[in-house]
Amino acid sequence: MTSKGTLKICKNGHQFYKSSDCPTCPVCEEERKPHDSFLALISAPARRALERESIQTLEDLAKWTEKGILNLHGMGPGTLPKLKKALKDKGLSFKS
Repeated sequence: MTSKGTLKICKNGHQFYKSSDCPTCPVCEEERKPHDSFLALISAPARRALERESIQTLEDLAKWTEKGILNLHGMGPGTLPKLKKALKDKGLSFKS
């Protein structure tokens, strides 16, 4: 282990250092990051939290309350303003 963490190798052969037990490969995450949807605006942990709940579109997101979204593991309070703006830009909002 170095000051950067433990050297890990993902199933695709990418080498990376992590200081936690998190197995997520940053190279793989960057490769699968969407570039043309609201999911591109948020962090990888927040994106994975939405994906775990099958939230792929703003219409899917609008079916949720703000509190419900904030309770998802990986979702931080800094993500909520980005999601609200994306919803508003499409004429949608969180469920009341």
